Amino acid sequence: MTGTAGSSEIVYAAADGVIDFTTAMFENRGVPAEHARTSAECLVQADLRGVETHGIARLPVYLERLERGMVNPDPPLTVEQATPAAARLDGGNGLGFVVGRRAMGLAIEMAGTYGIGMVAANNSNHFGMAASYLIQAIEAGFIAMVFTNASKAMPPWGGRDGLLGTSPFAAGAPSGKEAPFILDMSPAVAARGKIRKAERLGETIPLGYALDADGKPTTDASAALKGVVLPIGGPKGSGIAMLMDIMGGIFSGASYGGDVNDQYGVWDRPQGVGHFFLAIKPGLFVTEEGFRARMDDLVGRVHGTRRADGFDEVLMPGEVEARLEVARRRSGIPYKAAELRAIEEVAEKAGIAMMATSATKLA
Repeated sequence: MTGTAGSSEIVYAAADGVIDFTTAMFENRGVPAEHARTSAECLVQADLRGVETHGIARLPVYLERLERGMVNPDPPLTVEQATPAAARLDGGNGLGFVVGRRAMGLAIEMAGTYGIGMVAANNSNHFGMAASYLIQAIEAGFIAMVFTNASKAMPPWGGRDGLLGTSPFAAGAPSGKEAPFILDMSPAVAARGKIRKAERLGETIPLGYALDADGKPTTDASAALKGVVLPIGGPKGSGIAMLMDIMGGIFSGASYGGDVNDQYGVWDRPQGVGHFFLAIKPGLFVTEEGFRARMDDLVGRVHGTRRADGFDEVLMPGEVEARLEVARRRSGIPYKAAELRAIEEVAEKAGIAMMATSATKLA
């Protein structure tokens, strides 16, 4: 890739190549190989599934926080077993991807023995796309829930000052032959990552996404980042964000109530993020085969629903992203050349070759 590409030019990169490059960048900042690979896989999985706001576009900020000593590249990950089926994981101020993968792994292990496993994690950082950990559980054959809190970006309903995070509510369940259920939703009308992306590209945002610093609706991305985003469904989104703060922050012993630090705006101390992971064995009350058959039946009923005007099909949560992942693994992940420039600059300073890209789809 060269610096001559136009701001709107799309280039394509093979997923494996992006993972290898991203792994090398994390290793360059002192992250052990296994943890570097985990972090890279989570970021690239987001890009594959079309959640570009949580993909490698965020790589420079993770690397800078590591460089400044705000994130521990090799945390101890201390486990405190509260009951046979519940544990707390102290993330040691490590990368959130590493904390999340380890915490869900613990929850799955306990659920395999006791039917249910619960892990609260504290002393962590932003962990990327919540669906990554749902997929981890679903592939192991478990129902899962994943909650996290985040830095203040959204007011409680009726307020105008940021207090709550755009903290995702995520839940998933395996099926048999049909698509699994993978719900990963923000309690905000739009994630701040979308607004940051619009700012990077010099684009406006839709009215209703955010308020500026004076509490007025705005379409200016820069003004929105100085203000607050709005909760989806008014009090409903606000309530979901509070629940994420309760389970991710208060319950785990992490920061909460506006005290989680912004990874983009606070450079002198750790974030203090908290997460919550739940894994459940599907065969607790019906057989596992029965559960999967019933899930397949539900998916079939969803797909068979009469379509509303303007819709070609009715899909399960997560199906669009899964289809996109299949397509992008074949054709390459599309990136705007302008968005890759910041990453290319960091790579050059580190002496690491930029990942290969193509002006056309790979297949």
